[in-house]
Amino acid sequence: MIRRLDGLLQGNYRTVFRGFGLELAELREYQFNDDVRAIDWYVTARMQTPYIRLRVEDRDLTAWFLLDLSPSMDFGTARKHKRDLLIDCVGVLGRLLTRHGNRVGALIFNGDTIRVVPAEAGRMQVLRMIGTLLSEPRLARAPMTRLGTLLEATERVVRRPSLLFVISDFISTPGWERPLAILTQRHEAVAVRLVDPRENVLPDIGMVVMEDAESGQQLFLDTHNPGFRSRFESAARKRESDLLSSLARCATDAMEVSTEGDLVQEIVRFATVRKRQRSSRPAHAMGAFGGGPKVAASR
Repeated sequence: MIRRLDGLLQGNYRTVFRGFGLELAELREYQFNDDVRAIDWYVTARMQTPYIRLRVEDRDLTAWFLLDLSPSMDFGTARKHKRDLLIDCVGVLGRLLTRHGNRVGALIFNGDTIRVVPAEAGRMQVLRMIGTLLSEPRLARAPMTRLGTLLEATERVVRRPSLLFVISDFISTPGWERPLAILTQRHEAVAVRLVDPRENVLPDIGMVVMEDAESGQQLFLDTHNPGFRSRFESAARKRESDLLSSLARCATDAMEVSTEGDLVQEIVRFATVRKRQRSSRPAHAMGAFGGGPKVAASR
């Protein structure tokens, strides 16, 4: 899988994954579509017009996986559970990064506590993260997921500008947008949203009992009712639209991966979209995956 993905992205690595440079390249006036985070406020104050500071790109980078292992991630009706898909994402993306000499680490959130795997380089580091994830117990019950708790912890743990992968189903209490927006002021972020087809479309299977994975609350539903299925699908579409809007406001790239999809193809599709967007914009306006308008790479 890694050879296949690396082969498909061969020659595009520098375009897809960017480092964070420190060496000054030049100062110039701010232009439309420039990254506002590059504004040099001291020069701007002296010149009375916005100036940005361009830096020489550093190929090496540090990537952190912010991982949601709350009980809702143990759901799956297709090829695998969302938790298993999360582990696959860490393995594939982690190995792709470390093959090029980058360091990777993880913050693992089970809905209650956070476990930190310090960033290191090499294949053994990826295996260490996977081993840690496999050892995490599956909780039968947990408080309603507060994704903001994980993001706030990341702000305290990750101090150096890094590439952040937030891998979650984003089924959470409100309030995670602000800590994510704060993180993107220093880091480049990619939201990897894990979904299952039954979360968007209900099959017609008659009367069923459904249980909330975190609270344990149960509901008796009639899936044979076309009106109910239509309302369910409408709510699912609105939830997805609201999520994408929130991520865009937080300057966060979005990639959707389904439990019935092909992970490699989703990564390639996402990278292709980012490369195309980046090629149409000035290089200085781009980040780890190209910055710019956010696109959900879905099936």
